[in-house]
Parts: sequence; C-alpha cells; structure tokens
Amino acid sequence: MRVFERLDELYAIGGGLGANRIGGSAEEDRAHELAAGWMRDAGLSVEVDPAGNLIGRTGDARVWTGSHLDSVPNGGKFDGTLGVLAGIEAVERVGRGAVVAFRDEETGCRGSTAFAERGQLPAAFLEVHVEQGPVLERAGAPLGLVTDIVGLVRGEKVFEGDPGHAGTVPMADRRDALVAAAEYVLHVRDAAAEVEGAVATVGLLVVEPGAGNVIPGRVRLSVDARAPDRERLDRLAAELQLEPSFRLEPAPMADEPRAVLRAELEARGLPLVELASGAGHDAAILAGAGVPTAMLFVRSLNGGVSHSPDEHSSPEDVDLAIDVLAGAIERLH
Repeated sequence: MRVFERLDELYAIGGGLGANRIGGSAEEDRAHELAAGWMRDAGLSVEVDPAGNLIGRTGDARVWTGSHLDSVPNGGKFDGTLGVLAGIEAVERVGRGAVVAFRDEETGCRGSTAFAERGQLPAAFLEVHVEQGPVLERAGAPLGLVTDIVGLVRGEKVFEGDPGHAGTVPMADRRDALVAAAEYVLHVRDAAAEVEGAVATVGLLVVEPGAGNVIPGRVRLSVDARAPDRERLDRLAAELQLEPSFRLEPAPMADEPRAVLRAELEARGLPLVELASGAGHDAAILAGAGVPTAMLFVRSLNGGVSHSPDEHSSPEDVDLAIDVLAGAIERLH
C-alpha cells in the first residue's frame, strides 16, 4: 500500500528509536521535501506559505485537508503523517481540494496558528488522525467521528533553592529545589483529579546543577493541563498557578462537515462511534478561527498507544479512512 511505503520513508528520517522529526529541525524540512514531491506526483500545485506550511492544491480548492509532519522525540509512525498522506491520496482521487502539512504542531500548533492569523482560510477543513487512544479498538470500530477537541494550556514553573554539598548540609538546614518541585508535581496530579474530565502532566524536569552529590539549587519543569471546556480549563490553570506560554481553546466540531463524514460512514455500513479528542490538533486552530471543521479518527491498535514507536493502525482501517475522506471532500464541494 503506497501510504504505508511513504509512512516508512518518513519514519526513517533522523534515525534512532521511533520518529524523530522535531519541529523546526532539518528532519522536519526533509519530511516536507518528500511530501512536496508526492503532492506534485498527485498533480497538485505546490506552494509554501510564509510560515513554512506546505500546501498542495487543485484548481478547485474550497475544502482543505491535512495535518502535520513533525513528531515528538522517539514518536510514532502515524501521528500527523497519516493525515497528510491520506489527504494527498483523497485529493488526487477526487481531483478537488487542497492538502496542507502544517509546521511544528507538537510544540504548540505554530504553523496552523500562523496560517489562521493570515486570514486566507478555506471554506471547510477535514483532518484525518489516528485516535491515540483505546476507544475505537475496544468498540471494534475502524473509524470514529470527533465531537470536540479538548482545550489545553502549557507552561513552566521554576523552583529555587540553595545548592550545597550532599554530605555536609544537615537536613534541617536545606532548601532543596527538587523537593519543592516534587511536592508541586504531586499537586498537579491531585488538582487534575479534582476537575472532572481534566488531565495534567509534568513531562520535563531540568535539575541544576545536576550532580549526584550536590543539593539541587534550581528546578525547571513543564506543565501540560487539559480540560473539556473553558471553565474547567481556567479553574485547573488557576489551581496550578500556571501562567501559560501556550493555550488552545476547547473546540467543538462543526455540524455540516461532521454530518458529511457521518453520511460517508453510514453509506459504507460502518459503526458510528462519536468521541471527544483528548489531544490537541491543528483542526482546533482552524475551528477557533471560524473554519467549519471536522475530524475523522482512525483506530489505534496496541491498546491505543501513541507518541511511541509502538503506535500502529492497520492498512485496512487506513484505506477506509481515505475512502471516507475522499467522499466527504467531494460532497462538501
């Protein structure tokens, strides 16, 4: 299957364990070069906008589809890339529409944000993406229809202490920055548990000076907090005393493109599973900018694992997703 051959080619960029195409890197650049060639092979007119987003379009390009080509470190084969490759296949098949590969989604949807700010927006946007969770696999459904995309905030917290000798400073006299940070990490866990539907993660800790025999004098940590609606997101951010460096508002999907995707699923006799997305996506940025937007999830296997080399979806499910996407693009035109 051509899509899987291309997924393998993108996955090999950068080497190492898993996908390693960090936003803004030479590896992300190489992925965009490959995708540009595949767009041209599909007969699309290719351009790069001022933010570096790659766009391949037909002469009739009211409806757009796509996703991103960057990855987290040691990421999976399907996250983002499937949406771009499925889009190329669907637009080539239909002969209408446009495909976009947004830049640097993983660190804050930078490409799609810049695109939305320019104001030259499509009439509708559809994004195919792996679910990144276990719901569809448990339901025995190859595809799912997204109802909403969760809101999220990201930021950093810094804890200062007094560095000192690990063997000579009495415990009662210490100001250990890592101990303070550890207490905050537990607070993050507990605060998110108190807000229904919310989650929060500390995924990065930088300890200074970073020696085994020195009391930590400074700790910087990351916080990623998510909730289904604005009220709960605001409440969680306030409880965490977090000043966000990035914020993505909760985004409901639009009625018309969702109805079109639903009709395509029903026409193929596929089960209708509707679910919210706990991950942020470029689609949320376009929805927030007023573009009628919908998302189609592809079943994630291996228990729904994602952001991992174990991420996987089947060729059969991917083929169904391309069929549904192509039908939806044609209907929306």
